[in-house]
Amino acid sequence: MSISSDTITGSPGETLVGDDYFTYVEGVGPIPRDIFKYVKSDPFGDLPRYSVHIVIQHFLIFVTFLVLSATGLPLYFSDLAWAKYMVSLFGGVDLARLIHKIAAFTMMFASAYHIITIVGGTLRQILKREFDYRRTVIPRLKDLTDLFHDLKYFLGFEPYRPKMEKFMYKQKAHYLAILWGSFVLTAAGSALLFPDTMAKLFPDTMTQLLPSGVVDKGSFPAFFQNLARLMHADEAVMALIVIAFWHWLNVHFVPGRFPLQWAFLTGRITREHQIEEHFLEYLRNLQEIPEEREYMKRLLREKGFDKSHFVSIADLSRVH
Repeated sequence: MSISSDTITGSPGETLVGDDYFTYVEGVGPIPRDIFKYVKSDPFGDLPRYSVHIVIQHFLIFVTFLVLSATGLPLYFSDLAWAKYMVSLFGGVDLARLIHKIAAFTMMFASAYHIITIVGGTLRQILKREFDYRRTVIPRLKDLTDLFHDLKYFLGFEPYRPKMEKFMYKQKAHYLAILWGSFVLTAAGSALLFPDTMAKLFPDTMTQLLPSGVVDKGSFPAFFQNLARLMHADEAVMALIVIAFWHWLNVHFVPGRFPLQWAFLTGRITREHQIEEHFLEYLRNLQEIPEEREYMKRLLREKGFDKSHFVSIADLSRVH
């Protein structure tokens, strides 16, 4: 099956080049960019997006993050009025600390599970010659052009959104931010939980590597403990803000997805969402899923997008 963005459409005696609006898929027909407005979508998902491993990992990270925030922030901001009420919900300070540690180890397990899944899955695809970096979260120059295109669309200067991959620029940026945040939280939390071990890893001789005045009094391990405490709390607050005001807003509360996008539980994405925001991935779905190919062929016929009116650029000389 071949896919081409160079198509010509029109009634007899009229030819129009539709380089952006139509994408011709051999065996299916010319797919207009706004076909997502006409498709049927199951809110629980029509097309595969995440494996069961990713669904489990996301669920573990999601639950443990909420527990960590609810138990950790009241302990750190214990001098504030609301903190004591939050701590009391978890049975007091000692129990809240225990729950926090259990959730932290669970999140670390989920992170390790995720790394093993990604690395193992990538190696398997490479060995089977099926690896396609375009379907990964690896940043590309196209993500930057998609960002500017999307900005122009939302400002009214472009008629349609860009044709984006399985993971768009926002998702890639968010994923990299989560990687960095997880590293900071794990490193700083481990330093607070195992101070003696960290003191051995970072002895007083490390002071000589820092500019004068950074560690005025006390040892480097003590300085590192204070730094870790600040890093852990500040990163947790920033992560909570990002999750609440960026991730949840973009994923669940935007028009067309509200009140919930079920992909994080079902591992499947709606047809409408796939076509609108991940058009290039949808074209691959047409290649890989015969049932989806037949559905789109029927829809194009029903909506009057007769492929007999479309010819390729190579046939331009035969159009009169």
